[in-house]
Amino acid sequence: MKILDYEFPEGLLYSRDHLWVKVEDGKVRVGITDFAQKMAGDIVFARIMPKGRQVRMGQPLGTMETGKWVGPLKSPVSGTIIESNTALRMQPKLLNTDPYGEGWVAVLEPSNFEEEKKHLISDFEELKKFIEEEEAKYKK
Repeated sequence: MKILDYEFPEGLLYSRDHLWVKVEDGKVRVGITDFAQKMAGDIVFARIMPKGRQVRMGQPLGTMETGKWVGPLKSPVSGTIIESNTALRMQPKLLNTDPYGEGWVAVLEPSNFEEEKKHLISDFEELKKFIEEEEAKYKK
């Protein structure tokens, strides 16, 4: 799906903090959206919390840094990190070049997914409206 100049693959859930969620056999893989990577610009550093770390929805599961900005990657769900993308240490640009593929951030064992997924966006029209509002806010 394309919204404005941004790609949003079907079958994913999206957070209002610009991360995506893909359900895989009861686990969730998360990453940043195309919108997030384009707004951030060239990502030069990424730090992801280690395997075994407990995270809560809305709390950082890592950070990313551009030449002029450092920001948190807010977890879209609560749970335990069971895998983090260690390739991002040496190749943070994967977040820019392949945010829905090799640039994934972490895999979590969710602790309250059925309740928390209500806060994620799955409807195209709702996502479109949200992204249009976000672009207007950030592209001033």
